[in-house]
Order: sequence, then structure tokens, then C-alpha cells
Amino acid sequence: MPAEWALRAEDVEVRFGDATAVDGVSASLERGRVTALVGPNGSGKSTLLRAMSRLVVPRAGAVALPDVPDVAVLRGRDLARRVGLLAQQRPTPAGVTVRDLVGYGRHPHRRGWRGTDAGGATAVARALSLTGLEELAEQALETLSGGQLQRAWLASALAQETDVLLLDEPINHLDLRYQVEVLDLVRSLADEHGVAVGVVLHDLDHAAEVADRVVVLSRGRVVADGTPEEALTEDVLSAVYEIDVRVGRDPVDGALRVRTRPVRGCARRPALV
Repeated sequence: MPAEWALRAEDVEVRFGDATAVDGVSASLERGRVTALVGPNGSGKSTLLRAMSRLVVPRAGAVALPDVPDVAVLRGRDLARRVGLLAQQRPTPAGVTVRDLVGYGRHPHRRGWRGTDAGGATAVARALSLTGLEELAEQALETLSGGQLQRAWLASALAQETDVLLLDEPINHLDLRYQVEVLDLVRSLADEHGVAVGVVLHDLDHAAEVADRVVVLSRGRVVADGTPEEALTEDVLSAVYEIDVRVGRDPVDGALRVRTRPVRGCARRPALV
């Protein structure tokens, strides 16, 4: 039985000046499932994610919720109650603690001129716990390492408590332990809480491990869309990355693994068009 979709891009086109970043892409995120967007630099994966959050405005096409044909009609606060985004580029405000930053994720839920939010304290505490930041809650952001700051922004997105969560390279700057913990958290959000997760990843092994579905983009277009086994094939990846790629199973745990041949003497593959 097909999963119920929670957010969908329909023939979305995004242009920056004369350059087309996303070229008529359709893709959906489903409840309780993780969808990984992968592809080389400049393939359009981050731009597609930003369009699905309305951070950039499509030139054509629409982004839809099940009850809203085009999210462009929603107020920003109303959309933020339903779709959360952890963007790749974020400021580091001075004089702000980790707890303050996580609390900013509750802004769409605050009501009235006093900004009351009955569930705010519980949501912030949960987000701090999930990201392992309880002991750093009162620390200023400017004193954090890159990995700690990344987790603080992730906690802010979790505190938003949306049914759809868009993550743009959430494990960037994280060491091995926290990469594993964040990916486990992503899986938990889908499996235990029914969240529809869309995540941009560069590491194809991570995508194969965490995702139910993988969308491969190249030059602003979708070139493969399916389970990790269906989308991460040698032919697709070799053409997209223009290098010989091998896909196989790990002999220890059976997980899908993506490897390249040595670069020296390796013929470039023709790109997909």
C-alpha cells in the first residue's frame, strides 16, 4: 500500500537569472518515510529543498500539502507550523544561548501579544535531549564548536514539531559519533513519530542506509527515483558523477555500499542529459 504523501513538488522550476537550478521537478515526501536527495554539487538538490519550504519562490509549478494545492497562499506562520527546515547557511547570533536558539523554533506556535506557548518548554526540553545538548543549554552560541552549533540548529528545527522536516546536509561538520546519532534520530522521527523527512546528503552510503527512498538529481532534473537499490545503481551514479562507480553489499552487514575506482587512469563517464 503506497504511503500517504505529506508534501509534494509538482513540476517545480527555479531560476536564478538566466540559470535554471531546478528544471520541472516533481517529487513527494511521504509520512513516516525518509527521502534522501542526492547528486553532485550544483545538481539542484538544496534548491529543490528550499523551494519545498518556500524559502525560494518557484518560477513555475507548485508545492502542495494534502489540503493546500499551493503553499504560496499560506501565511508564513501557518506554513511553519507544518513544514520545518534546517537550512545549510545560517547566522550565529551573538549573545544567544543554545536554549534561546532552540526556543526560536517555537515561534510559529506562540499566540497573542505575550507570545504564550503552552507546549513550548516541553518541546524545547525534548529537542535538547534528542540532540544531546542538555549540558550546553545555557552556553552562548559563539563558544560552540561547528558540530555543536549544527546540533543546536537541528534542535531548533525539532522544537518546531512539524509533520514535515526538511534537512539540508544535517551531518555536515559532525564527527562520526554525531553523524550516526543524527541519522538514527532522522530514522526515529519517521518510524516512531510519522514525520515526513526530506534530507539532502552527499554521502551515498549514508543515503542508502537512512532513506526509504532516494531521489538522484543532475543538472536540475530527476534522473532516478526509487528505493536505494533502484536509484543508486552503477549506471546512474557513474553517469551523474562522471566517474566509474561500483555498488555492492557490505560483506559484514549486507548494507548497500557505493565505491569508486581509483581516479588515476579512470576514464570520465558521459554526463546524463
